[in-house]
Amino acid sequence: MMIEVENGVQLYVEDLRPVDGGNGQTIFFVAGWPVSHRIFDYQMQMLPYLGYRCITLDLRGFGKSDKPWHGYYYDRFAEDISFVMDVLNLENVVLVGFSMGGAICTRFITKYDTGARVEKLVLAGATTPYLVKKENPSAFGLPLVQIDHLLQQMQIDLPQAISDFGGTFYYQYISPEYKSWFQHMCLEGASHAILQSGIALRNEDVSSDLTQIQIPTGIFHGAHDQIAQFQGAVATQQAIPGSLLYRFEESGHGLLFEEKNRFQATLLDFIKNT
Repeated sequence: MMIEVENGVQLYVEDLRPVDGGNGQTIFFVAGWPVSHRIFDYQMQMLPYLGYRCITLDLRGFGKSDKPWHGYYYDRFAEDISFVMDVLNLENVVLVGFSMGGAICTRFITKYDTGARVEKLVLAGATTPYLVKKENPSAFGLPLVQIDHLLQQMQIDLPQAISDFGGTFYYQYISPEYKSWFQHMCLEGASHAILQSGIALRNEDVSSDLTQIQIPTGIFHGAHDQIAQFQGAVATQQAIPGSLLYRFEESGHGLLFEEKNRFQATLLDFIKNT
C-alpha cells in the first residue's frame, strides 16, 4: 500500500497480518541506507507464521516509495515513520531498525513517540551513535575521507560505488546471484536520495537521543561489521539504560542474512522475555 506522509509524498508500506488475527504484537521494520524493505525478506517470510503482524516500509527516495527532491535527513525520516504509525493506528509495536534505520528509529522514539505505540526497540547493525570517526584518536568510526570518497564516487559511477559498498557489507560468502540482487535493490533508490541521505548518515550523531530511550532495547550487531563498527554497538549499549547487546560472531553488516536463523531466534527471545 501507499501512505501519504507530506504534501503528496507517498511511502510504500507492506503490512502482513496473520490470517487468524495473530498474537496482538506488531513488528515494524525500518531499513537502512541504501537498501529497501526487501532487506527484511527472510524475516517477513517467517514471522507472520508465528502470529506476528509484520510491517515494513521503503524510506522516501528508496524502493517503491516516492522520490521527492527533499527530506533526506533523520528528523524527516522519523516524522515519516510517525505518520505511517498514525495512519495504521499501531499499538504494541516492536520497532526494528537496521543500519541507518536504527539511528532513525532512535530519533523517532525521542522526538515523536510518547511511549503509547512502541514497547520495545531493536537496533540491528545500527549506525549509532554515529558513523564517522571523531577527532579523538581513540574514537571508533569510519574515517571521514573514506565516506567522502564513497559519496564522490556515487556522483561519478553510482553502480560501481554501490558494488564497492556491497563488497564490505557481508563477512560470509555471498553467492553471485545474491550480490546481483543486492545491487539491484540498492539501485532502486533515486541517485539524489542516495547521495543526500548518505550526507545525512555522514553528518548525523544520535548520542543525545540514545540517553533518552527508556524502553527495553536490544542491540544486535555483527562482530565483523566493517560499516557500523562493533565499538559503536558497545557505545550504544552503554548509552541506553538497561539495554542488552547481542554479538553475532559470524556476521558483518549483513547479519539479517548471514545469521538469519539466529537473528530470528534472538529477536523472538527478546520480544518474549524482556
